[in-house]
Amino acid sequence: MAKKVAIVQSSYIPWKGYFDLMNAADEFILFDDVQYTRRDWRNRNQIKTKDGPAWLTIPVKSTGNYLAPIKDIEVEDQRWRDKHWRTMAASYARAPHFGDYAPAIEKVYRGTDTKLSLVNRSFLEVIADILGIETKLSWSMNYEVVEGKTERIVHLCKQAGATTYLSGPSARGYIDPALFEAAGVELVFFEYAGYPEYPQLFPPFKHDVSVIDLLFNEGPRATSRMLTFAKP
Repeated sequence: MAKKVAIVQSSYIPWKGYFDLMNAADEFILFDDVQYTRRDWRNRNQIKTKDGPAWLTIPVKSTGNYLAPIKDIEVEDQRWRDKHWRTMAASYARAPHFGDYAPAIEKVYRGTDTKLSLVNRSFLEVIADILGIETKLSWSMNYEVVEGKTERIVHLCKQAGATTYLSGPSARGYIDPALFEAAGVELVFFEYAGYPEYPQLFPPFKHDVSVIDLLFNEGPRATSRMLTFAKP
């Protein structure tokens, strides 16, 4: 039986491409056994504001903890929750569909998780539900993880019963296709080209902001601006 699997680190309110990859897979494995990387998408993302794109960054306890896996990274100060929500609400209050999704998004900001992985997953689950994504979400921690950049991905795929592995395009530089071929798993590189623009507050238009921007501006039409959903 055919099964598509994607394996990606958890990210904070990621852009629409992250959710397109999730929607294209049958199982989406959050690979938080790997080393946490600073100034990356694990704990920050951008939204549009009247003053231009703005970073929302979750403060984490990473000092002296540079080799720790993402799953072990802890949030340093819970006050970020109120700050981020206030910034988001101020920026999108006039967006056409802010009122439709604000209660669900604000509820996540009122959470109490102290692990970055759990915070990220909480947002991923709520946003996936809003978009109608039914893909199984799992942790790499649910499986055995081995050494080797390509080897560990192949091993996770085999354990998950994958017949196809959906990889982000940036992995072309280090992934070894021969190992997938030897394991009988088809390797497919997902591409993010071809996104249409949509009415967005605060021009100029910017694609690589949080998917929150798309939801608040387009509402139920959001998936029509994405790549892997059936168009109406």
